[in-house]
Amino acid sequence: MLATLIGLLGDFDLAEEAAQEAFAVAAERWPRDGVPANPSSWLISTARNRAIDRIRRDRTLVEKTKLLDVPLVTEDPVDETTTFPDERLELIFTCCHPALATEAQVALTLRTLGGLTTPEIARAFLVPEATMAQRLVRAKRKIKAAGIPFRVPPDHLLPDRLAAVLAVVYLIFNEGYLPPTRVDLAAEAIRLGRALAELMPDEPEVHGLLAMMLLHDARREARFRDGDLVLLADQDRALWDTVRIAAGREALDRAIALRGRGPYVVQAAIASLHADEPRDWAEIAALYGELARLTGSPVVELSRAVAVAEDEGPEAGLEIVDRLALEDYRYLHATRGELLRRLGRTEEARDAYGRALALVHEDAERRLLERKLAELG
Repeated sequence: MLATLIGLLGDFDLAEEAAQEAFAVAAERWPRDGVPANPSSWLISTARNRAIDRIRRDRTLVEKTKLLDVPLVTEDPVDETTTFPDERLELIFTCCHPALATEAQVALTLRTLGGLTTPEIARAFLVPEATMAQRLVRAKRKIKAAGIPFRVPPDHLLPDRLAAVLAVVYLIFNEGYLPPTRVDLAAEAIRLGRALAELMPDEPEVHGLLAMMLLHDARREARFRDGDLVLLADQDRALWDTVRIAAGREALDRAIALRGRGPYVVQAAIASLHADEPRDWAEIAALYGELARLTGSPVVELSRAVAVAEDEGPEAGLEIVDRLALEDYRYLHATRGELLRRLGRTEEARDAYGRALALVHEDAERRLLERKLAELG
């Protein structure tokens, strides 16, 4: 609905406001008058009419009078014929318009359709909230100024938008998985991943993303104990969902059969290795090395450092950590604190844990770091 309104009105903010008003009207009228035969068409028409009324009232915004060319109707038939197995997935593909930079596509879609707030999106991109807010405003302005059309792309153009769509689904899952966990977001991301696999069954990265999400989500019940975060090494494996692990590995096998070698396939392979006991740390480190090559991400290098520390010792891991430019990233300082602790460099470990504590936002992570500090004596 929102993507349709954006296409009709050419204005993100106006479309969002009109959609909210239409839902408010529906909440008032439908219980009394009954649900219309075509709810989605009714909502779109009502929202469009509300938007036109708003434009008419605001005579100072002369440029918006062009929108009055949209005919005023009470209920129009809407062509709902689509190859998409899921409406929200269709909207995500629609909003991930290639005229915008990929990062702008992802951020704007997360804000509009993904259920994430601006602060949550800023954390996902490792930028200040004010910076992300400015990027969102600039993206909306570009859409408006350039007259970028928002229409459902035809099937042959879906691959051009796939990278951004995968990033949207991945970040929805990530926000639901990290503390404080939001099961609704993680479940929605997995549902979208399954719909993607149905829509594009020959794309290995689609299966790789689904596999990665399933394998991580399989450990959800074991990640917290009495509200406290439990690290992977300390988790009760009896609480892991073996059915979900099997489903994740099946999706990973499909991705590999399709000759998948992309970043989501590699992340899924790492997640699968983490489900083994004992874990093959050398192989995990090697896969993180390949992932770092593919992405150029210092966050991935931090994960490689952890695996290297397990395989070769904390000194080798610390050498990698100390090369990374992630001064405002709490996990870097927490990792550094742990490696320094293992090396017996207690005062330096205390300083590192303290820096991580100063950057943490969530209570569960704060309590974990406080326990680590207390263990130093």
